[in-house]
Amino acid sequence: MNKKALGLLEVQGYSVALAAMDKACKSADIKIMAMDCNNPKGGDGAFIPVVVQVKFIGSVSDVNVALEVAREVASGYIPKEEILTSCIPSYHEDLQDILNVGKVKKK
Repeated sequence: MNKKALGLLEVQGYSVALAAMDKACKSADIKIMAMDCNNPKGGDGAFIPVVVQVKFIGSVSDVNVALEVAREVASGYIPKEEILTSCIPSYHEDLQDILNVGKVKKK
């Protein structure tokens, strides 16, 4: 059984995701596992033509703090209804292999 929580942040805009996660990482003890980019519902016609999902892990309390901070920062750039957050308090170990999967590659 995994004792770490999984946090998910999904926002429109790569720079919004970076700003939100920068502040989240400074506010809580979390580790970013991967970032993924997708097309928004409006496609290329959307105001910001990219949706970014950030996957990160930490204790339940740290993940919840990080999500709260990330939501607050992101809401300074985009409407609150465009910000999705989720915390999985104890994710299944089978998810570990796919947590590092994302279009944004670490070097």
